[in-house]
Amino acid sequence: MVNDFQKGSLSTRLGIPMIYGIDAVHGNNNVYNATIFPHNVGLGATRRKVIATAKHYVGDGGTIKGINENNTGFVISDWKGIDKITTPPHANYTYSIYAAITAGIDMVMVPFNYTEFIDGLTLLVKSNAIPMSRINDAVWRILRVKFVAGLFENPLADYNLVHHLGKKKHRELAREAVRKSLVLLKNGENLKQPVLPLPKRASRVLVAGSHADNLGYQCGGWTIEWQGVTGNNVTKGTTILNAIKNTVYKDTEVVYKENPDLDYVKSNNFSYAIMVVGEKPYAETKGDSLNLTISTPGPETIKNVCGGVKCVTVIISGRPVVIEPYVDKIEGLVVAWLPGTEGNGVTDVLFGDYSFRGKLPMTWFKNIDQLPMNVGDSHYDPLFPFGFGLKTKPHQYS
Repeated sequence: MVNDFQKGSLSTRLGIPMIYGIDAVHGNNNVYNATIFPHNVGLGATRRKVIATAKHYVGDGGTIKGINENNTGFVISDWKGIDKITTPPHANYTYSIYAAITAGIDMVMVPFNYTEFIDGLTLLVKSNAIPMSRINDAVWRILRVKFVAGLFENPLADYNLVHHLGKKKHRELAREAVRKSLVLLKNGENLKQPVLPLPKRASRVLVAGSHADNLGYQCGGWTIEWQGVTGNNVTKGTTILNAIKNTVYKDTEVVYKENPDLDYVKSNNFSYAIMVVGEKPYAETKGDSLNLTISTPGPETIKNVCGGVKCVTVIISGRPVVIEPYVDKIEGLVVAWLPGTEGNGVTDVLFGDYSFRGKLPMTWFKNIDQLPMNVGDSHYDPLFPFGFGLKTKPHQYS
């Protein structure tokens, strides 16, 4: 698709190649078989430095009047971003174009009404409202990036690179990121009787929860599609259920039941249970929530499973969610954030091949009535404070 667009661009009078941008938020997440890394909230829990876009550095006031950026690239708007200069959006589109371009935006992301944008910008330039020098400046910045990127020499995507997707070293790096991002919030009723790490040898192990065998839920939003997807055919990877099966000893029976009732749990003589519940995928404002609860039937699953057997609960979410009502029922509580395709990183720490080391990158509230709540607030009374995270020692298997 992109190469077809590029060929069209190259066939024009000047033959200038286009630059095609994608939202590679946690890996090359739009491409099938690409390794999907943990979302940023999980990477934040690793306490490792990461390189990020300058978007929020500029947008959130990190510059002094915008003049100390030393930007050798170009400035691009967000998707339909300039529409929102007015209230309501798109109320005076000519003004929005004028304000955006004169403020220094070089490239405007216009997904639909591009002819309206072109006509409006042309009118503003012809009427001298926007000087041609501003257009030349924007074009110079964009062309410079294209030259530096080598687009004029190599404008087309190289399909020979496809075999690098999902390479072992990429998946190993993502797996490492997963295990370092997991935060252990509870480990037994006291330090002398920890639940984790779990034994790999057991007679029967119950795995439950809507997120245990769902790669789409595990990856979250910005995966294949903007809002993410559900199921195990979205891309290649390892679900947490399959990771558990790969980790325990061969004589350990693993039974998966998504939402068992209490009688089932009590009557099947399980050694312990691993339950994986959380949020369904979302991105941006589509994920806005007034209750921040675990998706159904998660609460019911917690009640039934933890009411019948020793249980470890793994939370899959892109943010803190309401868990206080269930904490007393859960022996082991782990937040895995949105770990991506490498579910083996979760079992690396659950079963003690590696230690838990993640720390909360944000405060975990007790209830939504406390929000907003930040460190230093007079009403700061969290369920788990910012920076909290229990540690374990690796288990030595013979």
